[in-house]
Order: sequence, then structure tokens, then C-alpha cells
Amino acid sequence: MAIFHRAPKNKHKQPRSPILYLVISISVIAFLFILSCWNSTSKFSFPTVKEALQNVVSSSSIDHTLEKKYLYWGNRIDCPGKHCHSCAGLGHQESSLRCALEEAIFLQRTLVMPSRMCISPLHNKMGSLDQPSNSSADDRWTESSCAMDSLYDVELISKTVPVILDNSKVWYHVLSTSMKLGARGVAHVEGISRNDLKEEKRYSNLLLINRTASPLAWFMECKDRKNHSAVALPYSFLPSMATKKLQRAADQIKQLLGDYDAIHVRRGDILKTRKDRFGVERSLHPHLDRDTRPEFILQRIAKWVEGGRTIFIASNERMPGFFSPLSSRYRVAYSSNFSRILDPVIENNYQLFMLERLIMRGAKTFIGTYKDNESDLSLSDDPKKNTKIWQIPVYTMDSKEN
Repeated sequence: MAIFHRAPKNKHKQPRSPILYLVISISVIAFLFILSCWNSTSKFSFPTVKEALQNVVSSSSIDHTLEKKYLYWGNRIDCPGKHCHSCAGLGHQESSLRCALEEAIFLQRTLVMPSRMCISPLHNKMGSLDQPSNSSADDRWTESSCAMDSLYDVELISKTVPVILDNSKVWYHVLSTSMKLGARGVAHVEGISRNDLKEEKRYSNLLLINRTASPLAWFMECKDRKNHSAVALPYSFLPSMATKKLQRAADQIKQLLGDYDAIHVRRGDILKTRKDRFGVERSLHPHLDRDTRPEFILQRIAKWVEGGRTIFIASNERMPGFFSPLSSRYRVAYSSNFSRILDPVIENNYQLFMLERLIMRGAKTFIGTYKDNESDLSLSDDPKKNTKIWQIPVYTMDSKEN
């Protein structure tokens, strides 16, 4: 659960404006809500209606009524916690958001989804994320974030999991009603299993459950993902929920590519090394630097992709011409080759990667950096999950040592 901060009051009075009456009404509701929070059995704070009304936008055409029940995890993914004022990459945040969506499915509730997603500077070089040194942490976070509905089609998600955004009018009505209901309207919970939330009547009958998830990351609430019966949504769910604008751009590029294959080459920050006490460089992914170099890629994919085919490459490698050696055998294409289509659409690298994922999904043969499933094709045999074991990197083609 995120801690909301009260917005400054408007100093400009408009005696005859209907806005004044709205502000007065909201202030009264906010006061009543504060009283209800004092009577709550929980120590956690929660947004007032006035704060929820900031940047309110119209709800989608989906019919959300107050007969439905709602689940709220916070206004920022992985907040509170170590990622509250920093932020992780898109994949990490999608794992956390997917976890919240799975709980909403399990509890048969509508998820109140954050209206913005923070963009990690490590994963974004588009636009300016630099902020004045005197700006607050909240200001920096807001400026380094993007609207959730600029990435995902909320109506499309709601066909599987009912969701609303936390800047919608529906959310305002839910908060208003929960205040009037008092203890019967909302519960603030932490450290309670989703089974208890579903089975105990004191939670199951409430209009709104306000959960504080694990401070490590939201996805820690879904630690049982190895138990396939506990998995409600596949990893591919959110990548397939891209906005219509991104879907249309991806379809245009796929049409231009024709019959093509695709590879995702993750390099960048994941290649970091550190020296041990003897001054020897070590890495958490000892073969990855070697496995994602063009000379090794050529050797690796030869058995899967015939020469002369078009290969679309999505990568966070920033060295110009890094993958040029692949042109000796294949027709290589990048998203940058389609700037005419992308420039009017793409504002940050999260949108770009979402679009690239859509393109890769349309490939005849897709080769990832790592395997998600045993049958997947991959550039590296290193495990995707961080083993937390720092090993000496291997760079030679024939070496198998760790």
C-alpha cells in the first residue's frame, strides 16, 4: 500500500464558482474519513477523497457499479518498500502488477490499478528524466513516470480481470462510499494470506480491501508460482495487453517485415561485474557477455534460422553497429529502421519495448536471451533467475568452465 501525501489547497477563491461547493463537500467527506481511519484497527494510512480526485479522469466505458468489491495495493507499484522512490525495470514491475491482478481474480474483486508507472533511468534514454536538485522525491518520481494507460489497454485487461485506475471517477465514488460505511467499508491489511481475505467474512464482505504488500516487491506475494495451480495469469498476459496505438504500430512494422524471425538480446546493466578480494572480475551471469556477442549468436542460431532470412533484433545494447556481423548471413532489422512509424507513437523506452515484444510475438521463430520454459530457444544456457553466485566470466567459444 502506498502512502498518499495531501495536496496543497487552492489559494484562489472563486465565491460563485460551483468548484467551491465541490471543494467544501470533499473537505467534509475527507474529515469524516479521517475519523473513520482513527477508529480503524490498522496503523496504515490511506488516500483521502480530495487526494483521489487529483488528476481525476473519466472512467472507461466498462460498467463498474458500487455493488462490486475492490482491491487496492497502492498508487505505486512496489510501494512502500525499497523501490518506492526508485524503480525497477518494466519486467520486474509487470511481475508485481501481475501478482496484484492474480489476487484480484482469486478474491473476485476489481483491482484499483496505479494510474502511473515509474520509468527506471537505467532503462530509458528517451526524453529528459533529469530533474532540478531541489525537486522533491515525489516530483522526481512523477516526472520519471508515464501514464499506465499509455502502456496498457485497460479495457482489454478488464475482459480478463476487472480493473479501474486510481485517478478515475469510479475510484472517487468507491472511496466516498467506503467512508460512509465506516468499518464495514474498508479494511487495511498486511501479512494476511489471500485465502484468509477470501474466507473470513470480516474481509470478504467489505467494499474495499486496502493491502500493504511485501516491502521487498509486490511479486513476493506470489511466491508460489512454481505451483501451476496457483498461477492465474501467464507471463505473456501483460505484454499482450498493449494499447491499441502500440498494437497498430507493431502491426504496420510486421507487415513491412513480411516473413521474419526475431531475437531478443539482453545486455546492458545485466552484464555488470565486480572484483572479488583477489581482484578477479566476477559476474552473476558468467556466459552472458559471450553468448550475446554477434560471433557467438551466428553460431548458436544457425541450426534454427536459415541463412538469408530477415531477423528482427530487439536489444538494450547501445553500441552502434554492434550486431552488424550478423548481416553476413541474415537481413537484419531493428525498430530504429521504422522511425516514420515509431516517432509519432513512442515517448519512452517502456513503450518501445512493449512494441518490440509485439513484433517478436509475430515472428516465425523467436529466440530469447534466456529460456522461460524448457522448450524455448535461447542464446544463453545460463539460468534466467539470479543465482546470487558471482562467478568468473567465460568468453571463449569452447570453454565450459564456471
